[in-house]
Amino acid sequence: MLEALAAFVCLAALVAYLGSERHDTPREENAVLPVAPTGRPVLPPPGGSQPSAVTPGLNPRQRPPSPSPSPSRPAVPPTLTVSQSDVPARVDLSAVGTVDWVQWGHLGARTPVRKRHGSGDIRDEGGRGERQSYDNNPEEYAWRDGTPTAAVSGTLSGVYTCDRGSGFTLAVAANGQLRTVHLYAGLWMARGRLDLRISGGGPASTLRMEDPHTARTADFTIRFRAAPGAKLLLSWTVEESLGDCGNVSLQAVALR
Repeated sequence: MLEALAAFVCLAALVAYLGSERHDTPREENAVLPVAPTGRPVLPPPGGSQPSAVTPGLNPRQRPPSPSPSPSRPAVPPTLTVSQSDVPARVDLSAVGTVDWVQWGHLGARTPVRKRHGSGDIRDEGGRGERQSYDNNPEEYAWRDGTPTAAVSGTLSGVYTCDRGSGFTLAVAANGQLRTVHLYAGLWMARGRLDLRISGGGPASTLRMEDPHTARTADFTIRFRAAPGAKLLLSWTVEESLGDCGNVSLQAVALR
């Protein structure tokens, strides 16, 4: 009797439990997969995260093409021309040397006068022989923007050096543009030789001037072009002395 009662109680408890159990309604998946430009759906990567948006017209990781490099300009070959003419009775260095100028002799053999705030492109490279100053040049030189002498209305000064092989060596820096150099030089009872060349294997030229009896001067006008870093090299020397202390002289150089 007791066993039958226990079985009935267990059966009643089981029925009550089954009647109270609820099942959740299955959840519908409404997520829509993105579609690639090919028409196929894009599957999510491992881990379940959604793929990033695709930029229209570009595949993933595709970059716009880089622009083509501009063609480099060919290097301009160096040029060099020289002409010779008489020196005017008065040379205004401030007007002729708008970029730079140098005058020798006014302050003695060792101290030239330069253009104040000039480019510094004219360089005195020395030369062979002892320099002497003088003040009886056939032409006069004037300036109004010099240093250490600010202004001079007219000086007949210059420097000279005697005997064969002696002379002056100068240089003018190039900047890639056409430049004009005026070399004011002379001689006395000598044959002078002017050698010009562009550094680095550029063109070269040679001129000669001679007077066996007295003094002579000239304006050597040089036009040249070379790449920045190159130089116009000038050498004015006594090729042959034709008298006692036959010499070459140097008055000024102007650059424009």
